[in-house]
Amino acid sequence: MPFDPRSTPLNPVQARVLATLMEKARTVPDSYPLSLNTLLNGCNQKSSREPVMEISESDAQEALDGLLLRSLVSPVSGSRTQRWEHNFPRGVGVPEQSAVLLALLLLRGPQTAGELRLNAERWHRFADISSVEAFLDELQERSEEKGGPLVVLLPRAPGAREPRWATLLCGPVDISALPVGGSAFAPRASSSGAEQRIAALESQVQQLQARLDALCQQLGVDLAPDNAAPAD
Repeated sequence: MPFDPRSTPLNPVQARVLATLMEKARTVPDSYPLSLNTLLNGCNQKSSREPVMEISESDAQEALDGLLLRSLVSPVSGSRTQRWEHNFPRGVGVPEQSAVLLALLLLRGPQTAGELRLNAERWHRFADISSVEAFLDELQERSEEKGGPLVVLLPRAPGAREPRWATLLCGPVDISALPVGGSAFAPRASSSGAEQRIAALESQVQQLQARLDALCQQLGVDLAPDNAAPAD
């Protein structure tokens, strides 16, 4: 039976871990599945995250254990360092395109359909905004037999031109707690270029980490601090 957020909603750390696995599987496939340390780095990124979090190794492992019980992640054997992969689409019971939108909402908070299409560019290329809206409508109208709706269209914020969507994977949305005036990751002329450069650098680091891991496996070398979070 698909995951039902009404009875067992994800907590914030579980949501970040699951969505990060989904993100890295699509944006840096060379480093996927992820070791705990690489996963931790992705969870604690300063860019493309709302809110920014500082998750500890024990927090991440506890979240993985909880997601494993829900069949949303699984460990991968055959490596000296334990690695993890997501089971997002099958575990939640949605197609790949819907899983992309849900993961983006988990990572970046409420967004408009236009923002989702833009932010999904490296994950999945939607033909147009109407295509994004069609998948969102499907998620909002999900039947009770399948676990009920997984997204909700929020009331339009004062001054905003378009309403935003939020995920229900973490339970009901507290509208009063949301920031006013739009998503924290709405495109802005002054910062979009910097955010893109940061994302590109993070992608390069992930690819280099993947090549290093593969080389160490071939040489039989174990990098000891794989389970230690790097210092800022």
